[in-house]
Amino acid sequence: MITINRELGSGGRTVGRKLAAELGVAYYDKALVKALQERYNLSVDALEQLKGQEQSWWAEFKRKMTFSDDEYDLNRTGIETESVFLAEREILQTIARDESCVIAGRSGFSIFRDHPNHVSILIQASLPHRIARVMREQGLSESAAREVIERVDKMRENYVREFTGCSRYDTRNYHIVLSMDELSEDAAVDIIMTYIRNMK
Repeated sequence: MITINRELGSGGRTVGRKLAAELGVAYYDKALVKALQERYNLSVDALEQLKGQEQSWWAEFKRKMTFSDDEYDLNRTGIETESVFLAEREILQTIARDESCVIAGRSGFSIFRDHPNHVSILIQASLPHRIARVMREQGLSESAAREVIERVDKMRENYVREFTGCSRYDTRNYHIVLSMDELSEDAAVDIIMTYIRNMK
């Protein structure tokens, strides 16, 4: 179980996808979880009912559904409530019981803190690096890219503090912290793979 927290514009999403491909496992992010919640109006109670079915509800979802590949789905303003967090946690924990995977999300480091085979990663970069990447990928001006980054950083930090009681920037939450300023995405994957291969 590999969880990745990443700063917007750091390239962490691409690192996560490349890492999942290297390991031959699935990659899941918040867009997938939100798609499940919004499309099926999932609550904790609804999830419990689904889990009570004889067939694997998660396998059935994967068979029937396709999900948005738009990272910036995560950046749209939405109402975050405790019930949404609990439903999200339940979905992620079910995924982890069903398969090995890479999960990118704001609270993965906390949700899987006690998972026996968990590697927690933080991908970050300097603000100029992040602004340049968001400008390039989203076609935004420098000021607009800066504004998006500041808004998303604040939203994600507030979310993590509210539901985990700690900061997403506290490096004690992670096994690996990578700065992408001087690293290619492939190099970052190589570093992570070396760590995984050398785990006891």
